[in-house]
Amino acid sequence: MTVVPTTGTATPVAAPVKRRRLRFVANPKATTGLVVLGFFTLLAIIGPWIAPYNPSERSNDLLQGPSAAHWFGTTHLGQDIFSQIVVGTRSVMVVGFVAGLVATILSILVGVTSGYLAGAGSEVLSALSNVFLVLPALPLMIIITSTLPETGTMTIALVIGLTSWAWGARVLRAQTLSLRGRDYIEAARATGEKTWRIILFEIMPNLTAVIASGFVGTVIFAVTLEITLAFIGIGAGGDWNWGTVLYWAQSQQALGQGAWWWFVPAGLAIALLGTALSLVNFGIDEFVSPRLRGGGKTDVKTADGHTVRMRVGFTPVLATKAGPAQGRETP
Repeated sequence: MTVVPTTGTATPVAAPVKRRRLRFVANPKATTGLVVLGFFTLLAIIGPWIAPYNPSERSNDLLQGPSAAHWFGTTHLGQDIFSQIVVGTRSVMVVGFVAGLVATILSILVGVTSGYLAGAGSEVLSALSNVFLVLPALPLMIIITSTLPETGTMTIALVIGLTSWAWGARVLRAQTLSLRGRDYIEAARATGEKTWRIILFEIMPNLTAVIASGFVGTVIFAVTLEITLAFIGIGAGGDWNWGTVLYWAQSQQALGQGAWWWFVPAGLAIALLGTALSLVNFGIDEFVSPRLRGGGKTDVKTADGHTVRMRVGFTPVLATKAGPAQGRETP
């Protein structure tokens, strides 16, 4: 029996590796989300410097519509709404990312530790996360922020982060429980690896996508919760954010007066930021899951350059399309 190979140029090894590295950025959902998120991040950094007016400064242009002088119109006190939106972006982004970072760190510490370790310590950590999981977030936040003597942007961010880690901890605990019995973990234990090294170098790399997705989800939750608190009048006293703009628009009956420019820009900013974070989250899901990676396409390009057809049944499988064989056996 002889094997007759087909002629052709060998595919470089580095090409698939490069393609895999850029797969997340090449995803149109992830790219769009990152671009919009980068715009809001830049606006949060330079917003107070580029705002044309002081957001709290009053003028004689009372409740005026959009114009060249005031792009988003003015409030009932003559305050520039565009400046309020631009300056308020910093508070929204700081609360979202700080709360997401704090909640992610706590979820990793509690979730991974309780999932890998056994015994009373694991049960105590699991019970702690269950307690925080059933606590109502919004009423708890209202009680905490109302009782604090001073409520600033960082205070709200820390309170949200310290009370919103339980769901991520439960997810990480479930994933860690499924990983700790794998062969490579057992091999690491057999070779005498320390517990902290197994967690950091064997388990944590396999949880990176779950952690990233949980972080983005927590940022969405923190932004929504901060805007909700500001909308009902509980928030950072001297700091502007999009929820504060909506609060004053609602309290002064902007909709009844036909002042649509007072609440529409803030609502669009909230929708755009939420959409951007959701797109990034969808991109992470598709980057991790092979079943979602095709984005609904029936023909999918694999890492080695081949085209495969997705056949959807009860369980999606990949079937190679008919084409020239890579090799041919002849008797």
